[in-house]
Amino acid sequence: MATKPLNLNRIVLQDIWYHKWMILLGLAVVLNAVAVVYTSHISRTQTSQLDGLQQERDRLDIEWRNLLLEEQSLAEHSRVTRIATKDLDMERPSPSKEIVVRLQ
Repeated sequence: MATKPLNLNRIVLQDIWYHKWMILLGLAVVLNAVAVVYTSHISRTQTSQLDGLQQERDRLDIEWRNLLLEEQSLAEHSRVTRIATKDLDMERPSPSKEIVVRLQ
């Protein structure tokens, strides 16, 4: 009795073809897992970047408020008057020296 030699390559290919849906589903699961990992990484990176930008915004907002306070304190009428009279030797003109210019 002569038996045919088994062709292993043919048997494997037939088995793969028979279970093609299982292989496709397994491949889909692996690709989905990779997509989830990649999406999580991108999300964490962008969240970290957002936190940094919000901290920078808060720092700049505080600096802006401090600059507004400094501008208000430097522009006070009493300070300007004091600097004009003491440092620049300026004085308010008398009414007789005032000249009124009218625009038409």
